[in-house]
Amino acid sequence: MAVKRLLTEFGMGSSLRRQDYTEAASRAVKDALWHNSINLAELFGKDKSEMIITVEVAVQQPEKIDAEVIAAIFPYGQVTVKPVKGGLDVPRDDGGNPTVIANVAISVALDVEVAA
Repeated sequence: MAVKRLLTEFGMGSSLRRQDYTEAASRAVKDALWHNSINLAELFGKDKSEMIITVEVAVQQPEKIDAEVIAAIFPYGQVTVKPVKGGLDVPRDDGGNPTVIANVAISVALDVEVAA
């Protein structure tokens, strides 16, 4: 058996005025997830709890991401959240907090038998 990445989903989310990096990331995760219903685990005869889920979150201030909040969005699987530098902070003309844009890449892997 070998752990193989089988799926990658992408999403984008924003925090328009509060400069809330975790909320922008949460919206990005939901953007990626809420449009799909993929029965990946069942396809390989696995339980959903066996899915290895890696969430890369790109924002300008990755240290402001609450990884536990992001991980809690997933109803099953072994979730790892990796905040990284990226995304975009868009300045506001009125001098208020910038609009925060977060990008996420969600990878799902399973320990599956590799064909010889």
